[in-house]
Amino acid sequence: MTNGFGERFHIEIYGASHAPSLGVRIEGVPANMELSEADFAADLERRRSGRRGTTPRREGDVPHILSGVKDSVTDGTLLEIAFCNENTRSSDYEQFRFHPRPSHVDLVARRKYGEEFDLRGGGPFSGRMTLPMVAAGVVAKRILGSGVHFTTTIVEIGGERDSAKFDEVVEAAMRDGDSVGGVIECRISGIECGVGEPMFDSVESVAAHILFAIPAVKGVEFGSGFAGVALRGSARNDAIIDADGRTRTNNEGGINGGIANGNDIVVRVAIKPTPTISRQQQTYHFGNRQIEPLNAKGRHDACIALRAGVVVEAAMAIALADLTLQK
Repeated sequence: MTNGFGERFHIEIYGASHAPSLGVRIEGVPANMELSEADFAADLERRRSGRRGTTPRREGDVPHILSGVKDSVTDGTLLEIAFCNENTRSSDYEQFRFHPRPSHVDLVARRKYGEEFDLRGGGPFSGRMTLPMVAAGVVAKRILGSGVHFTTTIVEIGGERDSAKFDEVVEAAMRDGDSVGGVIECRISGIECGVGEPMFDSVESVAAHILFAIPAVKGVEFGSGFAGVALRGSARNDAIIDADGRTRTNNEGGINGGIANGNDIVVRVAIKPTPTISRQQQTYHFGNRQIEPLNAKGRHDACIALRAGVVVEAAMAIALADLTLQK
């Protein structure tokens, strides 16, 4: 099983949700870049649970830089950042060994890796694995520099687009023992024109690759995305308004032919409802060979999108850092 991504800025994520630790190894980090464990605090806090509708599982999420940094300065060698798992409750997952959760990885993981595959916490498929991705995103942002800015927001939860009603939608789902999904929009300004390659290393190709590595992501669109196909070319085309290449509209999402055009890169990501819910579901029991009610135990988010914004941002930073170094 490999969990690697990137050519020039290459990351490898290891560990599992209920393993003793998890972390990320990063190759391609330039030397002489200031970096300390305190630099990770802000983004790690954005990912942390605690808000109503997020998992009750609370971890310290303290980053430990194991290599690649000396006296708070990168040395150009492999950078490794590790985290400890402390607040695990593995017994909750025993029930899924023969009674897999609908829309979860339980069944396919055991079919692929064997009947003894460790399902605790979702293993390497867990949303917990986004923790080291966020850490790698912090490093990627340092490489991109202070001129690149990220603005990431939740634009939809459970079909509702009025942010004032998001909490109400999540609360209603929780009362029903259910869950809701959401849409996250990430805007990146300051990426210079020319980043990206045609076809397989286009900005969209590379970004979508890592965005779909985030657990629960089921859709990615750039610019006007699917809605844009309802427009005529005359309405959708982005007219150039100055010598810098700025455009009046941004239906292309800042990308032409796979290459950044200097306008804001705009991407939206669909996050599915959490599959583990307390509401009873009727689903197949492989031990008893019949459909039976499943009452899932465990500590899970009612809305994964509430904590996923910083993960989407990190994924985009990693993709753009890799493409920028290639350029």
